[in-house]
Amino acid sequence: MIIYWLMLLVPVWAVLVPKRLKANQVSVMWAFVGALFAILIGLRDQVGGDWFNYLPMFLDIGARRWFDAISQSDPGYALLSWTIYRLGGSIYAVNLFCASVLMCGTVFFCRKQPHPWLALLAAVPYMLIVVGMGYTRQSVALGFALLGLAALGDGRIRAFLIWVGIGALFHKSAVLLMPIAALASSRHRMLTIGLVGATTVLTYFLLLEDSSEDLWANYVEADMQSQGGAIRVAMNAIPALMLLLFRGRLEPESRRLKLWMWMAVFSLLCVPLAGLASTAVDRVALYLIPVQLFVFSRLPRLAGTSRMRGALVFAILGYYVAVQFVWLNFAAHAGYWVPYRFMPVMA
Repeated sequence: MIIYWLMLLVPVWAVLVPKRLKANQVSVMWAFVGALFAILIGLRDQVGGDWFNYLPMFLDIGARRWFDAISQSDPGYALLSWTIYRLGGSIYAVNLFCASVLMCGTVFFCRKQPHPWLALLAAVPYMLIVVGMGYTRQSVALGFALLGLAALGDGRIRAFLIWVGIGALFHKSAVLLMPIAALASSRHRMLTIGLVGATTVLTYFLLLEDSSEDLWANYVEADMQSQGGAIRVAMNAIPALMLLLFRGRLEPESRRLKLWMWMAVFSLLCVPLAGLASTAVDRVALYLIPVQLFVFSRLPRLAGTSRMRGALVFAILGYYVAVQFVWLNFAAHAGYWVPYRFMPVMA
């Protein structure tokens, strides 16, 4: 599991040993970290709870005609898998593409935060290691969602809808984020509600209508229990509560604050719902993980002195080190991630 700790060490080192770099040097460093993490996530071998589900899916999709292939899975993921298979590629190429999208979204989102490396620190233990290496399709959707949320924070509603729409091609559940654009809108509210509503309905009929009954049966009526789901929901609820309590001090810009207040509200609503259909809520909560990145990268703003600021930073570091330690050593399914295997070494 040394690789996982090295991944966490990167943002820890960047936070504790800050260096004054020129803008182009900072960009190069972030590009290097993004590429390194994408390679580690994408070229993993037999790592992640869904590894042995995705491998036969890839082979099955590749053996079909392209039109039949896209009906076997989410169309974006199916078309990607079919194309790579027909070009002579492997599941590793699919995973590398998906990891690259996740890391592009992560790097872009983190760099827009006041303390980017704290945001990356919050992303590593669960969003990158667990989701990135275990929920391949949803990790791609999350990568596009991060691009969309960054755009929506800047008031670019259409860009948000486009990014989330592309994400929904890889995992249909991403469409659940679309109404947030209407809730977060402060100008031309009725026009925004109409645009978001039309986009959501269109996306639903294109992607979800045929499978909505299956999704409900599999995730809700079957009452599937996602091991550790309550803990992951709580991980979103903690920063969400902080944002509600200290909203003005954490984010002074009203438009951006409104967006993330809604994200915080949905994160808290997941807490009582987790007991009704834990797997369904757990999957939805994956798209709310950015609340952790948003809040913890702003937490030092609550400090009145440099000493208090340092204490808050160390508290955040300690929290995520503890999260990763507990997950790797005590999570029910950690055995699917440990030991970490790297394809170029295993080949």
